[in-house]
Amino acid sequence: ASFRQALDSRLYASMGRRGGLFFDRETFGRDQLVLGDVRDAAFREAAPFAPAVKRDLGRLYSETPAPMPGLTSAEKKARLARMTYLQFLTELWKLDAGVLWPFQTRTHGLFGVGLDAVPAQDAFGLGLPGFQGMNLEPGAGPGQNHDSIRFPEADDYYYHFPDGNATLARLMVRRLIPQALPGSTVEDSVTARADYSQLDVAGRPCRIRLNSAVLRVRHTGPAGNGQRVEVTYGPAGAGSARGLALSTVTARSVGLACWHAVIPAICPELPAAQREALDYAIKVPLAYSSILIRQWTAFRSLGVQRFTSPRFWHRSVNLDFPVSVGTYRHQTDPAQPIVLHMPRAACQPGLPVREQHRAGRRELLATSFDTIERDVREQLQRVLGAGGFDSARDILGITINRWPHGYAYQYNSLDDEFWLKGTEPPCVRARQPHGRIAIANSDSAAYAYTDAAIDHGRRAAREVLARA
Repeated sequence: ASFRQALDSRLYASMGRRGGLFFDRETFGRDQLVLGDVRDAAFREAAPFAPAVKRDLGRLYSETPAPMPGLTSAEKKARLARMTYLQFLTELWKLDAGVLWPFQTRTHGLFGVGLDAVPAQDAFGLGLPGFQGMNLEPGAGPGQNHDSIRFPEADDYYYHFPDGNATLARLMVRRLIPQALPGSTVEDSVTARADYSQLDVAGRPCRIRLNSAVLRVRHTGPAGNGQRVEVTYGPAGAGSARGLALSTVTARSVGLACWHAVIPAICPELPAAQREALDYAIKVPLAYSSILIRQWTAFRSLGVQRFTSPRFWHRSVNLDFPVSVGTYRHQTDPAQPIVLHMPRAACQPGLPVREQHRAGRRELLATSFDTIERDVREQLQRVLGAGGFDSARDILGITINRWPHGYAYQYNSLDDEFWLKGTEPPCVRARQPHGRIAIANSDSAAYAYTDAAIDHGRRAAREVLARA
């Protein structure tokens, strides 16, 4: 089924629920949940913004100034590519910096940083306000990120499985080892139970060995048809390899589908220029938390489906996508349990983009699960308590997925001069085959999406087969 068929896009709206913004007492003097959108005058009037911020938010939506007079559309886009959206609002529009607060986290799910570090050109592409008087022509400008360029194909192929991308992995395992997962369709794979004992069976053409961390990859033998690749691996998650039983296998060719930043450490024989290009692919740190709650009547009472609360560790809370696939049916009764999705982009506003990612990784690793749980409970209680929510009673389970190495880094025209100028990016040098070793992952495209990983997996497979 297509995503449009699987998603009940009108469910929450039919129940009278919409988005909201939570104003915390630490910043605004009192806790207040305001429903609606900042573009609406009624929302701005109800919100506890300072008078200057209310005034400037109204200007942002009602006025049509023409900053950068005398420049062509292309020249304007080139300038926008070199300034942040924050600079655009405060320097060109001369607005109070507080106007960014309602928008700051909107790009967290795309780039892992807020609008203080996103180019104004990308903000234009994403439909943020402030560009209505600039007469910018459609189409991408120099250094514009793929995510801020509308592609019909992306809209047509967007999908959300009930278990996230795990369904894709399960489908690939079924294709490689049919005995491991019963069924034959996408729909029946969602609820099929995997048989892990079938993954690593001697004599089969495909074997998947879990809990095995690769420690070294190297060529053996003289170059030519007789050359092989040796792979040494050991138990994953066991810390130091010293004293552990390691295993070694050899193959005619090998595909490395791990992070670019890991590859130089396990395959030091790569050329220095390629190792440097691989190291450029810093990862975007993220956390996705799933919160199982006893019922969602508080959302019904407050009339809210999702809300943003920038002060808390998780910047937003969403009722789960109402997706039904095969025999899996999404919950429609507010008196029954449901899963909440609570994401966090571990960014540090004020730093350059790549430094924000490094600082965020350190933060994720240093923050205890106890600290995160306390914040989850406080956030849900403060926002939903007025609707009858009791965190001690209503939270049934908390699953926190921390990814210090999350998304692939997507190039940014503020920091990556090669991207702005259209010259060869590091990912092209990084993904070149080395002897009988091919490289495949989303880092190879510097684009953090499944289609990029699939495209480059196919490309690497062809390179491997060419050397088999």
